[in-house]
Amino acid sequence: MKRPLMRRLAATAAVIGSLALATGCSGEPVSFDTPDASAPAGGRPVAPPAAKPGEPPVPATVLPTGPKAEFTTQNTVDDGTKIGVTTLEGRKSGFTGKVWVWAPPQYFEPRYAGSGFPVLIALPGGNGYPKNYWMGTDLKLQSSISRWSKEGKSLPFIVVMPVLNPDDKFYYDGSDIPGREKMGTWMTEDVPDFVRANFRTFASRDGWAFMGSSSGAFVGLKSVLKHPDKFKAVIASGPDTVPDSPLWAGHEAEKAANNPEVLAKALSARPSSPATDVYLAFQIGTKESGLANLRSFIRDYGKGPVKTRLEVIQDGGHNARTYVKGMEDGSIQWISAHMQGPVPSP
Repeated sequence: MKRPLMRRLAATAAVIGSLALATGCSGEPVSFDTPDASAPAGGRPVAPPAAKPGEPPVPATVLPTGPKAEFTTQNTVDDGTKIGVTTLEGRKSGFTGKVWVWAPPQYFEPRYAGSGFPVLIALPGGNGYPKNYWMGTDLKLQSSISRWSKEGKSLPFIVVMPVLNPDDKFYYDGSDIPGREKMGTWMTEDVPDFVRANFRTFASRDGWAFMGSSSGAFVGLKSVLKHPDKFKAVIASGPDTVPDSPLWAGHEAEKAANNPEVLAKALSARPSSPATDVYLAFQIGTKESGLANLRSFIRDYGKGPVKTRLEVIQDGGHNARTYVKGMEDGSIQWISAHMQGPVPSP
């Protein structure tokens, strides 16, 4: 399913809306620091509370390891929480780019001061540079997660929104394409390391997921299938399921190593296991192409450790607002049921 032009054009309206909102931000410093409930020094796992009878063990919490980033306010969500922005110098990838972050209201509640929180890495469509359109408040991703978590439809995710590409000329498939910026390392190593440096997280993959639309959905899908030891779930909306960056020319072996269909085929042949099972929540609108391709992907690879769900959004198009609706209709609840939420103090 090759549609790079469609992916770019579909993202334009959402980007313009978010950029307009961003011009009204205060730019004032914002902190995500909270009391640590007398837990050990940052970076050391905090012993989790005992699991209830019949339930799996709770993953250990890891307190912020530092170094602490400096955030400025990008936007304010309806509930008063802040979307902050900072510049991350990726130590492993060598790439430097913007990252926007948001923490849910529960993150600041004293009863969760010693608990980790699940992380949702949210990726935009199109080239995703120089902005990640999920940082705007017009698409209502953060306010929706805040509301859904109170309604029991979603875990209270920390939402992390890195730039998707190093420029606006090409798209890099979120991969380490030889001779180019290492965007795969940026996305799956530098960004998670940055989150662990600044937020209370979980030591296990049970607290890590992606969501994305179009090209961002491809990157999230590929990242989970390539690193099932690090990430457990993805909400992939209107995704391609094969790489299509023009920069892969001459690098067929590396391209295959970043192909979701190749990765899913290999993973689906393994036995199902709590340590490797991944949860792929696909979404697609009835007004966009690609439904047959997703059904084929699910039919061919949705077995063994590869667990799948398909949300077909009535009258939905290839755009971010459609995909937020699909999340509310069931996708966010499905991945939440398979991930770890914060645990209140006894």
